[in-house]
Amino acid sequence: MNYKLILQYDGTRYDGWQKQGNTGNTIQGKLESALSALAGAAVEVHGAGRTDAGVHALGQAASVRLPLDRPPEELRRALNALLPEDIAVVDLRPAGERFHARLNAVGKTYRYVIRLGDVPDVFRRRFQLHLDEELDVSAMERAAALLSGQHDYRSFCSNKKMKKSTVRTVDQIALDRQGAELTLTFHGDGFLYHMVRILVGTLLEVGRGERTAEDMPAVLAARDRSAAGFTAPAQGLTLISVDYH
Repeated sequence: MNYKLILQYDGTRYDGWQKQGNTGNTIQGKLESALSALAGAAVEVHGAGRTDAGVHALGQAASVRLPLDRPPEELRRALNALLPEDIAVVDLRPAGERFHARLNAVGKTYRYVIRLGDVPDVFRRRFQLHLDEELDVSAMERAAALLSGQHDYRSFCSNKKMKKSTVRTVDQIALDRQGAELTLTFHGDGFLYHMVRILVGTLLEVGRGERTAEDMPAVLAARDRSAAGFTAPAQGLTLISVDYH
């Protein structure tokens, strides 16, 4: 039977989502190991997105075929009992036979959290970037507006060998400042390798006055990674949700 899973995980101590030959310390690897133990056979899990090392998820989606006929709630409980404490399946239910978590995804929401000022939040330090400085948030918002829409985002992709189209539609880049916390929310039909983190790094450079909001069209037009800003650290980024029709 084909199943859809929704997962949460603290990505701090993992080498990203994707299973790799040189490490067993990945989210996909831990999940497949637990599911294989339940199924009594090797299984393959497909995730909606390959989050990087250190990136978290509140609503990562995955699909898996299991040779089991157990109530979904019972299966979810059994699975969580086998998973590490920083990975949890929050929902598990049967899916259509053709459902594939990655191929059927039509949108994703990411959130990046920044803590500003000289007082760190010790309890949330693994889930936000701490910067002992102030930023020009209004300039960042102007830049965000120019970076939103349908564009070729090749300048915001770390994969230099990318042969597929780098055109994406990002219909939301929203900034919300609440006290010392600045939250950036991104929604789009898909994101390239490191794209959200490079967007954040570029916006931070605007906030610091190192480049202007009006530079953004030229950065996009360059279609060159060196034209955009730095890649923001992983710990501030969380995959919030994945959209399906």
